[in-house]
Amino acid sequence: MRKLLKYLKAYKRESVLAPLFKMLEACFELLVPLVMARIIDVGIKGQDTSGILGMGGILVLLGAVGLACSLTAQYFSARAASGFGTAVRSDLFRHINSLSYREIDTVGTSTLITRMTSDINQVQSGVNLVLRLFLRSPFIVFGAMVMAFTVNIRAAMLFVVTIPLLSVVVFGVLLISMPLYKKVQKQLDRVLLTTRENLLGARVVRAFNRQNDEMEKFDGENDLLVRSQIFVGKISALMNPVTYLIVNGATIALVWTGAWQVDSGILTQGEVVALVNYMSQILVELVKLANLIITISKSLACANRISAVFDMEGSIRETDPKGSVTRGGESPEIPKVQFSHLHFAYAGAKEEALSDIDFAAMSGQTIGIIGGTGSGKSTLINLIPRFYDATKGAVFIDGKDVREYPLAQLRGMIGVVPQKAVLFEGTLRENMLWGKSDATDGEIEKALETAQALQFVKEKEQGLELPIEQGGKNLSGGQRQRLTIARALVRRPGILILDDSASALDFATDAALRRAIHEDTGGMTVFLVSQRASAVKSADRILVLDDGQMVGFGTHNELFDTCPVYREICLSQLSEKEVRAYA
Repeated sequence: MRKLLKYLKAYKRESVLAPLFKMLEACFELLVPLVMARIIDVGIKGQDTSGILGMGGILVLLGAVGLACSLTAQYFSARAASGFGTAVRSDLFRHINSLSYREIDTVGTSTLITRMTSDINQVQSGVNLVLRLFLRSPFIVFGAMVMAFTVNIRAAMLFVVTIPLLSVVVFGVLLISMPLYKKVQKQLDRVLLTTRENLLGARVVRAFNRQNDEMEKFDGENDLLVRSQIFVGKISALMNPVTYLIVNGATIALVWTGAWQVDSGILTQGEVVALVNYMSQILVELVKLANLIITISKSLACANRISAVFDMEGSIRETDPKGSVTRGGESPEIPKVQFSHLHFAYAGAKEEALSDIDFAAMSGQTIGIIGGTGSGKSTLINLIPRFYDATKGAVFIDGKDVREYPLAQLRGMIGVVPQKAVLFEGTLRENMLWGKSDATDGEIEKALETAQALQFVKEKEQGLELPIEQGGKNLSGGQRQRLTIARALVRRPGILILDDSASALDFATDAALRRAIHEDTGGMTVFLVSQRASAVKSADRILVLDDGQMVGFGTHNELFDTCPVYREICLSQLSEKEVRAYA
């Protein structure tokens, strides 16, 4: 929690004024029993109507001023808490975006979403309550005890016994409940993960008729969450009845001892009423403090989870994020992209995903990458824009290690079309501007034409103002893929990565797309990942992967004659006559 307190620095004034005005309200509240005692002992006993009215006016004044102080404190605490939550949420989002794929894979998307939403809201509520009540409630409790001593020292000794006993109950529940709330938040992550998987995979769930299984799975996770919440809730719920029992018992003792002290002339009736009022104030404030302690327990657990994300450091380090690297140039002797004896393993994996990958792609070449499922194709191309860093070896662009480039410069040279076609809610133009923020309509239309997307865009008759729903749900799979290819082409990158990005296209459209990319990309180096032999056989060089190993690198004809893995892939998809026909 300490690490998050820095976000209150911008709200120092509010953080001071909120508890200050609450303390002022508490001071006025502590004066009320004394005024009531005077009304009873002086006004009522002496039948002094003017005195009663005067004291009543003072009570009204104390109430009005206390209300004004309370509203002012509420305003400042709400302002500080909402500003705190906004700042933490903004920085956490920025920090998550700075993490590499490795850290995001390790933590999990559902956990990060929970910490961005539920956890921050819980901490924000905690900050709000702490500013309002953390000083006020203890001040009232001990202030009431002090004021009781001003009334009668002997009677006030009961307060000395009651308050420590109540403190043991309150802080005992705190120590027990705090670790339990951490477990509850972890189970909340599990529920969110199950929900997210089910919603994202809704089509698959329905296709396999697994709705009932998924509901049973969700009910199991949700029931475990409920049981955990009920268990910790029972412990927390003990606080209120136990504190009521102790305070009411103390009140009974106070009235009983006060009765014979009034008969003996030691106390007046007004003083007994004042002491009972102070005991009631202690009861009310301890109930508030008990609820505050529960909220603080939740907030501290959530704050520790948020701090754990902040403590995570991205494995992708930049030597000079704002600088730039002078590239080796477009010399024909210098490879555009070179993999030098590269090894890579995912975090926590026992085996390497890639082993001793060593090849070079010259400027203007098209490199086809093919292999079986899980052979490491996507992993390989993810190392070029530094989504991951090599475990051993290196990747070079224009003769420079990719780790020497600032990420903005490196990724500005590369156009990536991922396996999953992701579009964002907005217009077609807004989505295309992701590739190049200052792209003209002509540049966008040229990219759409190359990606074989211009025709269907024109058919929709809305042009670049075509509305795109979240995830591109109003488009077909093939249309989404073509638009993501166009988005990468808009920036005219030096390196274009197509990660199995035409899998939803028919063969004719796929062939037209490859032909257009070859004709329109000029000196662009293209990495074409595909499961289709027909898609890669016209590439200048083909890289064949098998279980993370590089088993072949050459032209289509060379590999068909010399690489058994490539030959097997080709013959499983095409006839030997089609294989021999160079496309």
